Amino acid sequence: MTINRELFDQVMVPNYAPSAIIPVKGEGSRVWDQDGREFIDFAGGIAVNCLGHCHPALVSALKEQGDKIWHLSNVMTNEPSLRLAKKLVDATFADKVYFANSGAEANEAALKLARRFALDNYGEQKSQIISFNKGFHGRTFFTVTVGGQAAYSDGFGPKPGDIAHCDYNDLAAFEALISDNTCAVMMEPLQGEGGIVSPEADFVKGVRELCTKHNALLIFDEVQTGVGRTGDLYAYQGLNITPDILTTAKALGGGFPIGAMITTTDIAKHLKIGTHGSTYGGNPLACAVAEAAFDTVNTDEVLTGVKAKEALFRELLTAINDKYSVFSEIRGKGLLLGGVVAEQYKGRAKEFLVAATQEGVMSLVAGADVVRFTPSLVIPEADIREGMARFEKAVANVVANNA
Repeated sequence: MTINRELFDQVMVPNYAPSAIIPVKGEGSRVWDQDGREFIDFAGGIAVNCLGHCHPALVSALKEQGDKIWHLSNVMTNEPSLRLAKKLVDATFADKVYFANSGAEANEAALKLARRFALDNYGEQKSQIISFNKGFHGRTFFTVTVGGQAAYSDGFGPKPGDIAHCDYNDLAAFEALISDNTCAVMMEPLQGEGGIVSPEADFVKGVRELCTKHNALLIFDEVQTGVGRTGDLYAYQGLNITPDILTTAKALGGGFPIGAMITTTDIAKHLKIGTHGSTYGGNPLACAVAEAAFDTVNTDEVLTGVKAKEALFRELLTAINDKYSVFSEIRGKGLLLGGVVAEQYKGRAKEFLVAATQEGVMSLVAGADVVRFTPSLVIPEADIREGMARFEKAVANVVANNA
């Protein structure tokens, strides 16, 4: 059997349009394709591979657990899930943990819990959910409707109801929208897919205060920002705001599929036995790997290192921009960074991604106007410099083709 890009078109549902390159091996922040060509990875599987590829701690945890037990139904619990849950509770505001398989499933659980909490405490009229335009919360029908990008939710029939949106960082619009009938507000503490948009301090503080005033639960979607991505273990800790519910996935497993919803005891009690569940949630293999990832990231060395690496990324991106003037702004926090393309390249961020791949560096986009970088949190300085040297060649090619 020949394994190539053409086989994808033959056997896969066409909802993706992957590159012709098929990676087959990864080590640290470097990846090799079928032809042995090397790439520096500034994408990290979209902020998933927080420790790069094949990190020894994760490989060891997977092999060790693989020789013990792989799966149990939720009729029983297991040791890795309990250890990981205890560490999540100890490191955050939360008292209770629910495990899922992905960020979308963690968000689905958070939204269902919020609706049930409001129903039990205040009655069925308190069902409104507010989120923000350009937000992204997953691809289940509930989460994609809550996400503020209609293009992802249109075309599938009637949508879940009582969901409203307003602009991120527009506190006045939010205050006009929220009411005593609002059961929950879901927001990213830094918008990822929406363009790497950081919250203004007054905005996030105001959202928290208004949620408290109207007895609405504040849900922080930290699927992308969590587990060290911004330089804090979770981004809320750097904003001095505490949510009522938090969701985490992506980097939590370091590449192994896992998600979690964490919350307080008082809120968690409303998901009574039988109200929600997941066949694979809390899987021993996933939790063993996630525990190793969590332990590795949750250290002063790694979290402080993220902030130092951010400074280097910004320095090198600024130097490239000083020569080529392709970005109007470099924004984001930690190792969730975005270059907003200048007016003449508006809508064409993907051209930089394609050119970068041709030069041997993997990057991302966040919408049509932002080139996104979400590398390993432990990427060596040498790899950052080499990757940026390759990215500069890509930028030069895009500029030359635009002349």
